Amino acid sequence: MDRLEAFKSLAAEASRGELTFPTNLDATLKLQRALDDPDCDTETAARLVQAEPLLAARAVAIANSVAYNRSGNEITNVRAAIQRVGFRTLNALVAAVIVRQLDSKITDPHLRAMADQLWRHSTHVAALAQVIARRVTHTDPDTALFAGIVHEVGSFYVLSRAEEFPGLLDGEPGEWIEFGETAVGRGVLGKLGVPSTVTDAIEAMWHGLRALPPESLGDTLLLANDLAQVPSPLHVRPGATSQQSAATIDFVIGEGSLQSILDESAEEVRSLASALL
Repeated sequence: MDRLEAFKSLAAEASRGELTFPTNLDATLKLQRALDDPDCDTETAARLVQAEPLLAARAVAIANSVAYNRSGNEITNVRAAIQRVGFRTLNALVAAVIVRQLDSKITDPHLRAMADQLWRHSTHVAALAQVIARRVTHTDPDTALFAGIVHEVGSFYVLSRAEEFPGLLDGEPGEWIEFGETAVGRGVLGKLGVPSTVTDAIEAMWHGLRALPPESLGDTLLLANDLAQVPSPLHVRPGATSQQSAATIDFVIGEGSLQSILDESAEEVRSLASALL
């Protein structure tokens, strides 16, 4: 099977919902559904999260990040962390665990390195998207954070299957965009139950449709993707840096500019991206 046939095969599987997920993902998806239950209160959520050490540690780290800890008072337990960040941010953290579990079975060192870089890229996009949503596009910051975390979930899935198809990630970027990003990505987002509002924004980002100044969630994601300090290993733009992108798309916002907002929010973005790791 050549590369194009392999992509088409994965895309066909995704469109039918026949996706191969790691076994540990089932437990996390059950946790996600439990937290989504309207009757789930803070005490119940804390018990559920404490049963997942990675999620528990990440919840406390996020609660103590600059983005959420304005007072400087450090939190040391899951219950207090949930009270501070809220259920919507908690759901974004569960999504982060789900995305990382997709690449858990990768053994090839090169693919492992790509997956690690892809996650660092995703955390930067998520942190930037939250800031941009709050201060530039005035869309919902929690939704932007969630969208940033899951925007490369199709790429993680393809990486998780790449060892089955040698040479899958070689060749022209156009094939990756058509089959890997769009077809497979859409299927994985659907299988994971990502809301249509977020899926639509991610698809807008795939197609590069951005308004200036940015206004929508899709604009927010695309701008964050352009500005992320860590590039995606699957969408490398030769010679491009976050500083060059910012200079290219800088614009006036009120009495300031995009660049001034990025400068003011640099520590917040760094702290939030680090906590997501």
